[in-house]
Amino acid sequence: MIKVLIVDDSAVVRQGLSEIFSSEADIEVIGTAADPFVAVEKMRQLKPDVITLDIEMPRMDGLTFLRKIMSQHPIPVVICSSLVSERSDTQLKALEYGAVDIILKPKLGTKAFLFESRQLITDAIRGAAQAKVKLLGVKKVTSPKLSADAVLPSVPLKAMAETTEKVIVVGASTGGTEAIRVLLQSMPADCPAIAIVQHMPEGFTRSFADRLNQLCRIQVKEAETGDTLLRGHALIAPGNRHMLIKRSGARYYIELREGPLVSRHRPSVNVLFRSAAQHLGANAIGVMLTGMGDDGADGMLEMKQAGAATVGQDEATSVVYGMPKEAFKRGAIDVQLPLEQIGSKVLAISLKR
Repeated sequence: MIKVLIVDDSAVVRQGLSEIFSSEADIEVIGTAADPFVAVEKMRQLKPDVITLDIEMPRMDGLTFLRKIMSQHPIPVVICSSLVSERSDTQLKALEYGAVDIILKPKLGTKAFLFESRQLITDAIRGAAQAKVKLLGVKKVTSPKLSADAVLPSVPLKAMAETTEKVIVVGASTGGTEAIRVLLQSMPADCPAIAIVQHMPEGFTRSFADRLNQLCRIQVKEAETGDTLLRGHALIAPGNRHMLIKRSGARYYIELREGPLVSRHRPSVNVLFRSAAQHLGANAIGVMLTGMGDDGADGMLEMKQAGAATVGQDEATSVVYGMPKEAFKRGAIDVQLPLEQIGSKVLAISLKR
């Protein structure tokens, strides 16, 4: 059983999360707290495996509490926030302080959204329970899981002429925000074009991309339909939209789509990787980073079968060794490497192929 402590000043949210977790056979709510001071005492008494934490609370804000937890007695923390756009920078700071994941508070009253939130929330808790958290310097399926067929039908792969112009496609989930930062900061200004799916809520990916754009030598932005994949540029799939790569002559471009959850995610790595297999073939280089579950494993195998080179993050440097592990088990990954070596390996592949 995964023992969860819910820390949120809203009684409605505490009740809603408690109901969601209590319906899961492997998750137990061992307590709730309306503010961090109450939470500290309950942590001492109950010893939770995972904490859900709001940002805006009385007496002590969630970020301050998170820093105290991660600098004294690290424990997996999932930020539970409404993620209004003007507060997105705060959520990014939470990830820097050591939060494992960020989820949206369930919007009670919208049944379809709540159903989808239930899957994302419980997946986040299970992922956090597996996460390896560090001291901060001062699987279970409960519903049918759709494949990429729901968004992009499988078609017989055609032989595609290999060119010198490569495209790097990246998939990540739990722990991926930091892994993507490390990868992109290792890229020179003239690196191959990069397309990324990171499991994130809607309204969060734009600030994530803007922050990376400030930190990296390459240009980083949230993807829009019609964006061309260019050298020295990285495009990040927006939350709640599937991202596909298409080809028109020698031009590769982005198409965003609505559609159902694929592998319980939107955007889905499987959708991106399948589109890369179909439209890039051997011109693609696939990278699977840290994350819970198996989203992207089947798509990466399709990429490899289409002639693409594939690289996975190793277990030692993954926050959750789930997605790379599943891709490796399927025979979809050519080589597994520590995170810090992936950038140089990808660049070397792009020059050889």
